[in-house]
Amino acid sequence: MADTDHEALTVLGRIPLLATVPPAAIAVERLAGLTNRNYKITTPTDHYVLRIPGENTADYINRKVEGHNARAAAAAGVNAEVLFFDDSDGLMLCRFLDGCITMSPALFRSRAGAPARGAEALRRMHRSGRTFQFRFELFGMIDEYLKLLAKLGAALPEGYHAVVGEAGTVRDALDRHPAALAPCHCDPLSENFLDDGTRMWVVDWEYSGMNDPIWDLGDMSVEAGLDEVGDQEMMAAYCAGRVPRALFGRMVIYKAMCDLLWTLWGLIQHANKNPVDDFWAYALNRFERCKRLMGSADFGHHLDAVARNLS
Repeated sequence: MADTDHEALTVLGRIPLLATVPPAAIAVERLAGLTNRNYKITTPTDHYVLRIPGENTADYINRKVEGHNARAAAAAGVNAEVLFFDDSDGLMLCRFLDGCITMSPALFRSRAGAPARGAEALRRMHRSGRTFQFRFELFGMIDEYLKLLAKLGAALPEGYHAVVGEAGTVRDALDRHPAALAPCHCDPLSENFLDDGTRMWVVDWEYSGMNDPIWDLGDMSVEAGLDEVGDQEMMAAYCAGRVPRALFGRMVIYKAMCDLLWTLWGLIQHANKNPVDDFWAYALNRFERCKRLMGSADFGHHLDAVARNLS
């Protein structure tokens, strides 16, 4: 038995639903994950996904908030059913969604209708009427991540603070026409979408909170690497028709801002010596992409559309 399999079987003793199932009757399969350890758990009667939180993630993730939001998302029909959640450390067991594939950037670009189905899943959450705990506030989170990085003694990419300063104009444009807050995923990585070809579900609600819902669309586009055609498909599905210029511009602005924020997340992973990826390179790539978009002529046009609330 692999050490990882042993870890999964050991923690199952904390979960009443599975605590009495004989270990010999349980199959364990390691799944992908950047910061947490995820496993498919198969018993004689059902399939589940077990999530064991990664080391040091409690420094920047409130597990009690996540548990509340994950259950609310499941009740809204967007997340997999949450069968167990320990608020003290975030150990979680969810129902495995049979018949679905885990999306990737390549699949979002090649699988027919994927951008539209992803947007529709996010819209179901945004319009569910649910209330999430926590307010996802972009510039406040940047400040908190910077404080954590200073505590860790971590370096920043050259020019990071200057770009944050330039983002002040973005903040001003967004604040002219504040969006109504909605329950948002806030971290829509492609791999957090599960697709059966007709409908998508969204999992992993660690960073979720009340937010401008268009953040989710901008972040989804960045993570999936959508081009202009993909962005148009995504936004048309979300709006169920014509997309106002200001709304499309807001999405593009958030594409840059999510890269600005997740640059710091990557630096935190690097400082914590997370071995899953080269997080220094990850952070630099995101920062360079943010600068390219903010420096483009089109970005200025989108910023103007948002500031003037163009239809």
